[in-house]
Amino acid sequence: MLKVTVIGAGAVGASCAEYIAMKDFASEVVLVDIKEGFAEGKAMDLMQTASLNGFDTKITGTTGDYSKTAGSNVAVITSGIPRKPGMTREELVDVNAGIVKGVVSNILQYSPDAIIVVVTNPMDTMAYLVHKVSGLPKHRIIGMGGTLDSVRFKYRLAEALGCPASDVDGMVIAAHSDTGMLPLISKATYKGVPVKEFLSEEQINYVVDETKIGGATLTKLLGTSAWYGPGAAVSVLVQTILCNQKKLLPCSLMLDGEYGEKDVCTGVPAIIGANGVEKIIEIALTDDEKEKFASSTVAVREVNKDLADIL
Repeated sequence: MLKVTVIGAGAVGASCAEYIAMKDFASEVVLVDIKEGFAEGKAMDLMQTASLNGFDTKITGTTGDYSKTAGSNVAVITSGIPRKPGMTREELVDVNAGIVKGVVSNILQYSPDAIIVVVTNPMDTMAYLVHKVSGLPKHRIIGMGGTLDSVRFKYRLAEALGCPASDVDGMVIAAHSDTGMLPLISKATYKGVPVKEFLSEEQINYVVDETKIGGATLTKLLGTSAWYGPGAAVSVLVQTILCNQKKLLPCSLMLDGEYGEKDVCTGVPAIIGANGVEKIIEIALTDDEKEKFASSTVAVREVNKDLADIL
């Protein structure tokens, strides 16, 4: 039996549950929320689509009863206040750190062997917090950000190239923030051919800039954080864990010397499988990319300082 818990039944959490259920690889998805009846209602609504969408995954909801999450293989943390227009991810840290700390304690009480996937923003700092308060080995804590940033990168690449998104490949590493993320144009390809052979410098700059503000753009348009993209990204990450697919995905991970950094969570490519993080992959970066990665990490450390009162 493969069981997934999603904490937070808002738009992001519900989308996570929906995509995971529709892929039909998990036996059960449990939605948890603090608002009375909210998770139960979302679960019922989703279960009423099962015969239409052809999945057998059981979706249940609970108002704060973590005993119903017992035995979860993976726990996804989406709970916290969403980013609002004009608000940076960093501004979220004070409120969301307290929420995430409590959630981690509840998860591990009933599912001590769970792999934890962190979605709550500011995501790199929340992943770091989970490491510090849980005491879990680092391979069992994964921040989702880079997986989402990379699909936003591929969306913009496909837009610039005028081709299907399935024809392009690209990766975003470093911090999951508007200023810190690093789209790797040097590694991006169109059917295996470097995109630099097809795009002008102006087009490349546009793709990079629009990727970096991808979350802020959607927040401005929607009035709140996006949910379809994050939900889909989480579902891919959870599936590669539960099905031991060993996919190479960029995620926010605790570094211990990789890329010249220690004691910080930031986006790097890794093989993800049944054990969570199977291996961090150190790819060759250009001098400019190395400089931007280091600068991004400095910014993450600055945000992490705001955790001083809670650690």
